Parts: sequence; structure tokens; C-alpha cells
Amino acid sequence: MSVADLDASRYHIDKFLSNHTVYEILPESGRVVVLDFAMPIKRAFHVLHEQGIPLAPLWDSDRQQFVGMLTPSDFISIIMEIGSQRALISEEELETHTIAAWKAEKYRLLDSAQRRVPFQYVGPDDTLKDAVKKLLHYHVTTVPVLYFAEGEGERPHILHLATLSSILSCLCRYFQHSLDLLPLLKHPVGSLPLGTWQNPSNGRLVVLGASMPFSTALRVLDQARVSSIPIVDENGSLIDVYAKSDITALAKDSIYAHVQLDQLSVEQALQLVHNGGLSGAAPVLRCQMCLRTDTLQHIMERLAMPGVRRVVCVEAGSKRVEGIITLSDVFKFLLF
Repeated sequence: MSVADLDASRYHIDKFLSNHTVYEILPESGRVVVLDFAMPIKRAFHVLHEQGIPLAPLWDSDRQQFVGMLTPSDFISIIMEIGSQRALISEEELETHTIAAWKAEKYRLLDSAQRRVPFQYVGPDDTLKDAVKKLLHYHVTTVPVLYFAEGEGERPHILHLATLSSILSCLCRYFQHSLDLLPLLKHPVGSLPLGTWQNPSNGRLVVLGASMPFSTALRVLDQARVSSIPIVDENGSLIDVYAKSDITALAKDSIYAHVQLDQLSVEQALQLVHNGGLSGAAPVLRCQMCLRTDTLQHIMERLAMPGVRRVVCVEAGSKRVEGIITLSDVFKFLLF
């Protein structure tokens, strides 16, 4: 990788993101599921599963404003609490315990070193670069796009949910006929300081065997600040990926209330995910793979596909996991 290729590519990408706005990633039509802050947690859990979505903005009817997001991380914490002896909330209490009450207790218990992240959003006139920087800085996957109409005071209208995936898709469409401006995209990903790998300087990749207890996977997702874990067989070959967003599969028939996390294997948890999809829903390309020799362009095109959040790099033939590249990895590399 030459410095000239890196500088030229970053210049054109920065120029594009700085000169285009969030308005350009808004779909012509669509819907956003919003949850009331006073909704019981159990109902919220089931709504996300039924709608086939991993998260939702929270609306406080009393204050007439959006106050946060309900995310897979919240449900992972709740499920781990239910299974622990120090549980703050029992399964029975989920019927009446509200999202607001859960969030309040969660923030109360934050360590002094931990920082409560304020509610983040973008406007349709904000630049795509501002949206990317906000998503990366606060380590969030999604921010609502809010519009404040004149004459309606501070009451916002929600237009869409902005993600790194939708921004990358927009970027790929823009440069699809002018790739010569981005020479960096022709380089193989194995030659770039990008992603997390099994044995480099930027940290060891977390991989779990399919027979491991599901509770181990939840602890890793909760504590290691990762959004997914490659799952391998006894030979170390990739068979699937378990992501934070998969946790809503446990809402089907209230499975989370009837299983012991230590007795459920990762393989069984994945089976629940595969069996829990909504009929007629578009299939999610769960386990995208690549090789070290694949170009950055190839990886970006994969990540721009709907439903794809990461690409697992495997060894040719054996499919042994060598690394993982996420949307956040790509934008951090391209911008900084």
C-alpha cells in the first residue's frame, strides 16, 4: 500500500462524505418502529422479535421527546440478570417492569468510570461525515434521523434510522463508475491495517466453539465490546456467526424464561435463530466470508448489502477463521 494511494482515496471519500447529506440515504418509503418508554420490557422484547428488528428508538410521552434506544445489549444484560443470583429483575417482573425503570436502574449502577452516553441523533441536513463520526465516536450502530418542523416547537418527527451500512451503500453507488479515484480499493485486505485478526498487533480475535455454553457467548458479547462472535467446529472451521442482534430469537414463546443459559449450547442458540425467522421475511446473509487476497472493494460491496454487518476472513479450503472485518473497521480506516 503506497502513501499516495491511501491519501488519494481518503481525500475523495472525505470529500464525498463532507459534501453529501443524510437526506440522500433516506428511502422513498418505509417505516420506523418506535417503542413507548413506559412499555413493559417483556412486551418490547416480543415486539422487536415479531417485527424482525434488533433495536428501536424510545419515545417518552410525558416529555414529548425521544430519550434513547432499546438495543440488543439491553436484552443481553436483562437475560443475564434473570439467570443470576443477584438479579435486579425476575422473569415475572418483566410483565410490569417498564423500559424506563430498567434504564434508570441500569444507569444508577454504572461505575463512576463509565460514561452514560446521551441520546444521539442526526438531522436530514447533517453531512454523512457528521453521521459517521457520531456513530463511531459513541460506538453505536444506529442513530435516528429527526426533523424538527417550524411552528411545532421541540416535537420531532422521525424519518429514518441512519446506519454505517446505509452510508457505505450510498458511497459505493456514488463511486461505482469512478473507482480509479479510489486506488486503495484495489489492494487485498490482508495487506491493509484493517479489521481484527488472530495473531497481529491489534488484538486477538474472539472465536467460540459450537459446543460452548451459550452463557459464555453472552458474557463475551457483554464484556468484550464486540458485536458478534465467529462460531467454529472442532477443527476451527467457520460454521456460523452469533451476533448481538440474534438475542431477540429468545423472545419466541418466551424461551428465555424456560432455559438455563449454562445448559444451552451456542449451537442450540443458533438453531433458535434459524428457526425463529418471520415467514416471508427477506433472508439475512448471516455469514459472509472472504479471503485475505480479496480486495477492499470486494469487502465494501459485501458490507453494503442489506443485513450484512461483518465479513469473516477464512483460510482457503479449511475455512479456518483468520480475521473479521466490520463496518466500523472500514470507516475508521478510510477516514482516519
